[in-house]
Amino acid sequence: MDPNPKTHPILSYVMARLPSLGPKPPDPSFDIEQPPQPPPPQQPPPLPQLTDPALLSTMRRAVGDVAQTRSVLQTLGPRPDHETVDTAKLKISEIESNLSKELEDLVLSPRPSEIDRLEWRAHLAEKEKKIREDAEKERGFYKMVLQLDEMHEEYEKLLKEAEEKLVKIYDKAERGAETEEEVVVVEEEVSEEVVGVLREEKGVERVDLSNRRLRILPEAFGRVVGLKVLILSNNQLEFIPDSIAGLEILEELNLASNLLGALPDSIGLLQNLKILDVSSNKIEILPDTICHCRSLLELDVSFNCLTYLPTNIGYEMLNLQRLSIQLNKICSLPTSICEMRSLCYLDAHFNELRGLPLAIGKLENLEILNLSSNFSDMKELPETFGDLMNLKELDLSNNQISALPDTFGRLDNLTKLNLEQNPLVIPPEEVVKEGVEAVKTFMAKRWLDILVEEERKSMVEVQEQAQTGWLTRSTSWLKTYASGVSETVSGILSPRGPRDPYLDQQL
Repeated sequence: MDPNPKTHPILSYVMARLPSLGPKPPDPSFDIEQPPQPPPPQQPPPLPQLTDPALLSTMRRAVGDVAQTRSVLQTLGPRPDHETVDTAKLKISEIESNLSKELEDLVLSPRPSEIDRLEWRAHLAEKEKKIREDAEKERGFYKMVLQLDEMHEEYEKLLKEAEEKLVKIYDKAERGAETEEEVVVVEEEVSEEVVGVLREEKGVERVDLSNRRLRILPEAFGRVVGLKVLILSNNQLEFIPDSIAGLEILEELNLASNLLGALPDSIGLLQNLKILDVSSNKIEILPDTICHCRSLLELDVSFNCLTYLPTNIGYEMLNLQRLSIQLNKICSLPTSICEMRSLCYLDAHFNELRGLPLAIGKLENLEILNLSSNFSDMKELPETFGDLMNLKELDLSNNQISALPDTFGRLDNLTKLNLEQNPLVIPPEEVVKEGVEAVKTFMAKRWLDILVEEERKSMVEVQEQAQTGWLTRSTSWLKTYASGVSETVSGILSPRGPRDPYLDQQL
């Protein structure tokens, strides 16, 4: 929640020196056996002028609102993840839909003949009030989730604006000027090569403009309707125009190694796109519309600043075969990723993954999986992991996994396995050193032992139930027999009934 010193160097330095946000005062209690520790070294100023007390005081006053917002968010808690926010939106929509239906049913409900019209209206009004109150109460929690997300979003914008404000204050102090200088933005000329492509428009199927130091992609590029392959890697592009949606038959788009902070929403209109590479940029959020690129076979978003993937990415990209999301800050994979039944390759190393979705075993065609270097965040794998029957290569190195799932021994096709730098207990270290086959054998035997033990317990339960049933049947038979004997004895001992008139006549 604190400003990142790398992205907000001045703001981070100034806020660390605010009284309410600085280091906590030492504990007044003094323990003679534990002498006080020396204070941590102070953060050096990122810029020399920040040592000026007057300048620092001005900057403190300029970021007072940031400090207040930060204190509030510290109390409210961390920002909810993207999937939680989407779920909250869906729940609110469902609640509102149910509310409309209930109110409609209430209005159309017939008035009983014995109830007066005014009395019935009062009854309906009271019932409507209760229905609305119940809906609002149910909606309250999800609204809080959305509000918390919005507050964090505004806080991030506030940080960016505050950093820009402090930069201006610093520049002004450094120049000693009373007024800010106007910044004239000079539009860079488009290279002749780009102009040549635009002149042809039709008949061009492949364009390679990599390593051209391009900073601008003209809007007119969207008119090159015959384009199937567009390579713009290793340039200095900061944005892609919405007009790219005009490339309706585009199949491959390479935007790797640029300065992109986002992708346009219109990217979802590229219905024929099969390969998309936006690796090595500065993208923080993928637009939800990217899910509409249903023809995608390969998606590379590695080496960016992503913290999550779109919630519905797996429900719509059903043809995706290769997904590269390594070197980001992703904390969790959306549950929908388990629906990517065509996925063969998944690289998620160097993220902040805390685990995998429970249904990960549904990725029946997955062959290569790299989950290495998620460090202290990755501690366990779900039991469904053993359902990845086609998995051939697996890298789990540099995590905190202490035990492989019991179903691990079912990975019959696994030929390459890296478990280095994990505090593994199951399987033990000596087994891991023997290689992948030894690990598979150990885990398979362990799984078999578990199944045998479960079968034994099941048999014991069946036998106990059978014995209980035999005793119940025996007791029931004895009761029936005893009842019959009792009736017979009663019949013998009881006095005779009335004489039969017919027998008397015969006699």
